[in-house]
Amino acid sequence: MLKGFVPFPPEFAARYRAKGYWQDRSLAQEFDAVYARFHDRTALVDGDVSLSYADLDRLSTNLALNLLEIGLQPLDRVVPTLPNVHEFVVLYFALQKIGAIPIAALVSHRYAEISQFVQLSGATACVYPEVAGDFHFSPVIDRVAAENSALRIRIVLGQPKPGEHSLRELIDRPAQLPASRLADIAIDPTDPCIFQLSGGTTGIPKLIPRTNNDYAYNSKVAASVCEVDAESVLLLVLPIAHNLPLACPGIQGFMFNGAKVVVHANTRPAEMFALIQKHKVTHLKVVPALLIRLINDPAVGDYDLSSLKLIQSGGQRMQPEVRAKTRALIPGVFVQENFGMSEGTLMFVRSSDPEEVKLETCGRPVCEDDEVKLLDEDDREVAPGEVGEFTVRGPYTLRGYFGVPEYNAKQFTTDGFYRSGDLMRKHPSGNYVVEGRKKDLINRGGEKISAEEVENLILMHPAVQNVACVPMPDAHMGEKMCAFVILRAGQALDLKTLVDFLLTKEIAKFKLPERLEVLADFPVSTFGKVSKKALGEMVANMLQKSLQPS
Repeated sequence: MLKGFVPFPPEFAARYRAKGYWQDRSLAQEFDAVYARFHDRTALVDGDVSLSYADLDRLSTNLALNLLEIGLQPLDRVVPTLPNVHEFVVLYFALQKIGAIPIAALVSHRYAEISQFVQLSGATACVYPEVAGDFHFSPVIDRVAAENSALRIRIVLGQPKPGEHSLRELIDRPAQLPASRLADIAIDPTDPCIFQLSGGTTGIPKLIPRTNNDYAYNSKVAASVCEVDAESVLLLVLPIAHNLPLACPGIQGFMFNGAKVVVHANTRPAEMFALIQKHKVTHLKVVPALLIRLINDPAVGDYDLSSLKLIQSGGQRMQPEVRAKTRALIPGVFVQENFGMSEGTLMFVRSSDPEEVKLETCGRPVCEDDEVKLLDEDDREVAPGEVGEFTVRGPYTLRGYFGVPEYNAKQFTTDGFYRSGDLMRKHPSGNYVVEGRKKDLINRGGEKISAEEVENLILMHPAVQNVACVPMPDAHMGEKMCAFVILRAGQALDLKTLVDFLLTKEIAKFKLPERLEVLADFPVSTFGKVSKKALGEMVANMLQKSLQPS
């Protein structure tokens, strides 16, 4: 067993096996059956590249053997920061064949995040594009490798430099090792198959171990609830390594059913509309900010979008008017609200739910063994209809973050329920309604930003005495970050200066504050703590006043 991994308790594992949730097969074994069953069908489309299931099997096998040859081993951790390209999918399934564990990093991550992931996981390999926009990855990986002796393998999508391997060559170059080498690898289905990333309120992301057993079930049950079959076509433009695009049901769930996945590396509406029309896309994954942009784009009426059956929305609450306008533009489409977390539990609104339930709720769990408790501050269950913290355990919800026992002691109840930090109430229908959160996170278009992480960086600015970052409402992104600061005597600071300073800290750009407010002092709670609730109300009022006619 991997040191730092928290397994499911034996009695629960036995229950999940008995009920058929866990099949005790590795993801590699699960997809061996998929490749054999659907070998001639189209699995993956990326621009002009079209791969059948047989192609995907062949290419991922070849890559897996070449990865073994350059030194990758079972249970090695790998940090891929790739965009939405077919090479990511080939790499993902190649790593599964080896039993190596990818970390669900993003192409938008920079030195601050990549170095943390490598250090936390003990990663032996990084896979990255040569360039993303105007950002060059190799110099950053140079620094990370210099600081982490375990990082010995570097693979680049693009032109390799000395010390780097070409991902394209590793995929295409005929393997020298025999395919039997893969058959010799014993992968424990209870071991992690991927580390997803937590939103993390402490400034340091936490690694979420998802096992072969639970991740396969996660995707299969989500595919059923999302009405996926062999004729379904998924368009993926959200970051490919995120839990929703990868596995809820995502790439895994669609491929379990022999369906087609179309990947695309940007969210430009006209390009998305063209792909929907060309490939007769049936399923689209969005966050509300993206859907708002799509339905308000002038080109929306220029394309045939009638093939769309289901638009799956996650990451944050969707306003009813957005759903209504979407259905007016695309009659018959089901806009499916869901609540999910990389830690596990998924809740979906069903197409059979009454209209008012679809409008008011984020759904209900997908499995009867998703055990939910809504708890008050003293860990007592709240009365029906009252608001409490959403806590859960089940066959695909983690029992502990990787390598942080002290943190786990706070994040899990004594009987193994995960404390999500989300405040919910149970609707009379049995579905759930999100009412807020306890966690100190800003939800910017579905990307969760740790306020503490950004606050710690802002405090490094010589002009800043104290800081509090809070969410502010935004019509398109749901929330953006406002930084409230108290300055040192005689100092001044504006937003551009602050942003330029934060960019020197090499964090992902989506974490940058988008408003700065300078105060003489912070409002405090009755316990003497900074009242972020009051600060949030303050900036909301400022925004509201700015919209009123003078």
